[in-house]
Amino acid sequence: MRLNDTLLPRLLRSPYAFVLAGAVLASLSACSDREAAESRANVDAAVEKSKDATVSAAHKAADLADKARDNTVNYFKSPGVKEDVDAAKQALKNAGGALSSSANDAAVTASVSAAIARDPELGPRQIDVASSAGTVRLSGSAPSAEAKTRAEQIARTVNGVDKVDNRITVTAAN
Repeated sequence: MRLNDTLLPRLLRSPYAFVLAGAVLASLSACSDREAAESRANVDAAVEKSKDATVSAAHKAADLADKARDNTVNYFKSPGVKEDVDAAKQALKNAGGALSSSANDAAVTASVSAAIARDPELGPRQIDVASSAGTVRLSGSAPSAEAKTRAEQIARTVNGVDKVDNRITVTAAN
């Protein structure tokens, strides 16, 4: 698109162009014919220079806009930016996976804790449950080796449990 075709006619139709022309005509009417012709020539030359300067500025502005667009496109196509975008996408994917994993660990911990609490012998005892990536760690105390083993078996029945690290200590009941 050439700005000369759109900007210049708009500038020439500006209300300021008519004000300037009126002022020039008023001053010309006070001059003699020779002075008027000379003044008209000077005004015509000034208008032509203004027109040329406007067209030149419009072309420079269009060229700068084209260069800016091209530089922006090239920037976003550059390997460094593509690597940064890919790294950001991967970081978001990893963050989502970590968040999902944390939510899964919390759900597994809650499920194992609830299952152990329903057991009549283990429920009243303090059995701590922690989970990470499918591995459940049990700690606390049980009244017998059978109760310790039952706590581990209960934990293994919960969906999402791959491995049980049973650190429960057996304490004799009084």
